Amino acid sequence: MKRLAALALLFGCVAATPSFAALKPGDAAPDFTAKAAVGGEEFTFSLANALKKGPVVLYFFPKAFTTGCTAEAHAFAEAAASFEAAGATLIGMSADNIDTLHKFSTQECSAKFPVAADPDLKVIKAYDSALIRVGNFGISDRISYVISPGGKIVYAYSASNPDKHVENTLAAVKALKK
Repeated sequence: MKRLAALALLFGCVAATPSFAALKPGDAAPDFTAKAAVGGEEFTFSLANALKKGPVVLYFFPKAFTTGCTAEAHAFAEAAASFEAAGATLIGMSADNIDTLHKFSTQECSAKFPVAADPDLKVIKAYDSALIRVGNFGISDRISYVISPGGKIVYAYSASNPDKHVENTLAAVKALKK
């Protein structure tokens, strides 16, 4: 019961306060590999390998199957072809376990892009995206990054409201091509 009360308080605070991306344009993007799923199929995602193909849009989201994260996943799924056409790899990441993300990748991401699991918050912490950690429980803040093929952050957007993440990151990816 205490955990539920803490979560209710946390989500109320998240909705009420702005957040700020910790990594800034020009910063080196921490390299990582993580278990990921797309269309319910598991694989290992490697940032280094993805960057060989072009820019990467890495977006962190707090919790699969919550209202805001579901809306954000739907928006990214609808724009997945636009990111691909612009030469970018798209991946979402949360502290959820891989079993949860198998379902989320199919149901909410429409098998259009992968989502990666970071239950130990290693990548989330490396990107300074941890919103809260209580014991073995933690969640990520809602932050979207565009990473250049050279491994540098070229765009960072942090807002608890998911509405502008897709629009802003797609514009940043398209600006890289110019």
